[in-house]
Amino acid sequence: MSTTTNPFDTESRNWRGRLAASVDLMRALSRSSDPQEMYALFSRRMDELFPVTRRLSLSRRGLRVPEYRVIRYSLWKDAANPWTEPERLPVHRGGVLADLLYADEPRLLTNLDVSPDDPAAAYLAGQRSVLAIPHFEQGVALNALVLAREEPDAFPRDRLPDLVMLSNLFGRATQTLVLSQAVKGAFDAADFEMKAVADIQRALLPDAVPRVPGLDIAVDYRAAARAGGDYYDFFPLPGGRLGVLVADASGHGAPAAVLMAMTHSIAHTLPAADRACPRALLTQLTAHLARRYTRPTGSFVTAFAVVFDPANHTLTYASAGHAPPLVARADGTRAALNRAQRLPLGIKPTETYPEQTTAFKPGDRVVLVTDGILEAANAAGDMFGTAGVGAALRPVCDAAADDLAAVLGAWAVHTAGVPTADDRTVVVVRGTGGEQ
Repeated sequence: MSTTTNPFDTESRNWRGRLAASVDLMRALSRSSDPQEMYALFSRRMDELFPVTRRLSLSRRGLRVPEYRVIRYSLWKDAANPWTEPERLPVHRGGVLADLLYADEPRLLTNLDVSPDDPAAAYLAGQRSVLAIPHFEQGVALNALVLAREEPDAFPRDRLPDLVMLSNLFGRATQTLVLSQAVKGAFDAADFEMKAVADIQRALLPDAVPRVPGLDIAVDYRAAARAGGDYYDFFPLPGGRLGVLVADASGHGAPAAVLMAMTHSIAHTLPAADRACPRALLTQLTAHLARRYTRPTGSFVTAFAVVFDPANHTLTYASAGHAPPLVARADGTRAALNRAQRLPLGIKPTETYPEQTTAFKPGDRVVLVTDGILEAANAAGDMFGTAGVGAALRPVCDAAADDLAAVLGAWAVHTAGVPTADDRTVVVVRGTGGEQ
């Protein structure tokens, strides 16, 4: 014996047919990725399951009592998209449809007689039975589905709860899909902008490692996201010297990248004499940042400035709250450059930065890093730290690139399985004894 899928047939023999039809509808809806397509599919299936002569959807979004829009109508051939083309849908005022929408509850009219001057007449002329199903958002019926039949008293009352529940669930599913697409669109736009920010940021970094007689240099820079706050720079100086600046702007993403760009811009507009002196470079940077940019937001920049002088086998440095670099001496000893530490840049405009000078002989190596290296934690929560950097370095190394690879390799082993949370920069400078 065959079963019917007529939902108004509530006899127990009909349950298999209604179940099969419901499962088929839910499966088809789950494949929809466009709200317009989802609505069209739902309407076709509902015409089969709940046959009516007229079907329309109402909306009061952004309107006041008794205003409303008819956003869907089963007899329309060229339907506007209510999510993207609301201007194509005229605003009506008052009448039967306004009463149904603003009632905020299901309404059943069993013997409708529409006045010719009622805005509803254009949609419900000749219809005697009308069922209005509110679609709730935050407890308010912002939308409603209106079903109509030509016969009076044509909707069995015992089926109304199922219709209200099914219609609202579909409304929520459609709204969720619309919001999901809006979120995706916003994410794609933000990602495009972040990619542009990242491209600009990378353009500010040195395009090549400088070739300086007496120095061997290797660098690795990675942003945790599209753009970040790490910054490094090289300043070729008279007398075969080289200035190196490594900095880390507070925060992540676009705000940190903007602060990094400001730091770069200031550094490159300072007189050459300031870039040749770590003390002057950091003092000028903090004055400009704090007075113009960072104090209102509470942001800051840690920085380490160093000038290498291969001819005299020295380096001179100053630090603005940055992690002290590690020096691995040719004789096997290790030391941290931590004797010239002051506040990060951008906190106090009158802060001054002392500098220290120490030996930097052939075979000595300096490893400058940012917090993305030092504060990277393993699965147990232990940070890589300066100890991790020191343990990665060989007692003797013939190339800065080898030290760089060793530090990055040890860092990768330490952080295996843990997502990268911060930008990372490593700069290795090795004294070579004069050869290029």
